[in-house]
Amino acid sequence: MKQLSIAKPVRGVGIGLHKGEPIEILLEPLEANSGIVFFRSDLNLSYKAQANNVIDTKMATVIGDDKGFVSTIEHLMSAINAYGIDNIRIVLNANEAPIMDGSSISFCMMLDEAGIKELDAPKQIMVIKKAVEVRDGDRFVRLLPTKIPRINYTIKFDNPIIGEQNYNFEFSKKNYIEQIARARTFGFLKDANALRAMNLGLGASLENAIILDDNKILNPEGLRFKDEFVRHKILDAIGDLTLLGYRVFGDYISYAGSHHLNHLLTKEVLKDSSAYEIVSVEKGYEEAYEGVFA
Repeated sequence: MKQLSIAKPVRGVGIGLHKGEPIEILLEPLEANSGIVFFRSDLNLSYKAQANNVIDTKMATVIGDDKGFVSTIEHLMSAINAYGIDNIRIVLNANEAPIMDGSSISFCMMLDEAGIKELDAPKQIMVIKKAVEVRDGDRFVRLLPTKIPRINYTIKFDNPIIGEQNYNFEFSKKNYIEQIARARTFGFLKDANALRAMNLGLGASLENAIILDDNKILNPEGLRFKDEFVRHKILDAIGDLTLLGYRVFGDYISYAGSHHLNHLLTKEVLKDSSAYEIVSVEKGYEEAYEGVFA
C-alpha cells in the first residue's frame, strides 16, 4: 500500500467560526513524506500538523507559534484522516479553517472533487503496542492495541437533551462518511452569548452548529442523528489523533474527552517509544489495514 495525496487542487470558501468572516481554502497535492501542512497565505507561514505545534486546545485544536496560528483544524483533519491522505497542503488566508456546516462533510466533498492520488512511497502507520491513558478525574482518553481499529466514546452532559450518550465506531472510510462525517458541532446559547461578548464565536449560527438552551434544540430542522452529539465528538477525536503524524492503528476509548485530553494523549504516546511501532504497510499488516484508512 502506498502513501496518498490528492490528485488536483480544489478551492472552497466558508465562514470562520470565531471572526465570522469569509475564509478562502485551497487544498493542494504534496509529494511523498511531506505530511499535512497548513500554509497561511496572508502571513507566508507554514505549520506542519503535528503534536509539537499545538499551542491551544481550549475551544478548538490550534497549531502555530508566536508569529501566527491556525485554529479549528480538527474537522478538516478528521476528513483527511478518514480518507487516508498522508500528504496535503492546506492554504488559508486567515487564522482559522472555515467551519462550513459544522461537520466534516463539506471537506469530504472537497476531497472527492480533488480525487486521490497514489504516490511512489510505502504508507507508514503507527501501530499501538501497549495501553496509553490520560485522565482528569473521571474523564479519560485511552489508546489500546487492536486488530480492528475502533472508537468507543461516551459523553455525559448535565442537559436533558444530551444526557449520556455512547457510540462504538469501527473505523473505515465508508463507515466514516455514513456514520460520522455529517455530525455537527454543538454548543449552548448561554455560552454563545458569552463568546460574542469576548468578540469570539461571531460566525456561529444555526447554519453551522447545533445550538441548545436549557431544554430544547433551537435548530428548526432538529438533529441529523439521534446521537449526533457523541458522533461529533468522535469526529473531533479522529482529527486530533491525526496530529500524531501517522495513521493510528489502535483502539481509542474516551469518557468525556476533549481536545485538551486528546492533545495530552498524543504527547504521552510520543514520549514513550515502547508504546508504538512505525510500520511500513508493505512489510506487514496489509490484510488488517486494507480498507481501514483508504
